[in-house]
Amino acid sequence: MSDAAIIRKSKVVLYATWRGRLLVFREPDFPEYGIQVPGGTMEPGETPEQAARREFLEETGLVAPDRMVLLGERAYGYAPPDGPERQHRRWFFHLPLEGDFAETWEQMEMHPDAGGPPIRFALFWLRLPLGEALFGELDALLDHLPALETAG
Repeated sequence: MSDAAIIRKSKVVLYATWRGRLLVFREPDFPEYGIQVPGGTMEPGETPEQAARREFLEETGLVAPDRMVLLGERAYGYAPPDGPERQHRRWFFHLPLEGDFAETWEQMEMHPDAGGPPIRFALFWLRLPLGEALFGELDALLDHLPALETAG
């Protein structure tokens, strides 16, 4: 495949943790996408941290904490059966959360990167370490999280 046919995007991946658990979601209308973590595509001119804060609010309805830790970056590529190859440059952040949060809630992603109608997210917490893989290698840097507080 020619290099011109490759779709390249810069993305952020967000590991929000609270009481020894990781914030994850499913897309009830698209169950084939499995379990994911908040994140998304950087807009032109955005830094990775600015994109992380914006995406966290859009996908969870929560404001990102003041302290966010960049865990690293990785390349990720895939070739969907119905389109051109895609290559992502991903920045992974840890967002340690404090306070009180609901155990589950729904949020609408009003402006999906691919366009189209809003996407419904069903958010919930999973205890770390996870017992299953996240969709699309979103768990690539989970092992870089510090030891987490599990009390509460």
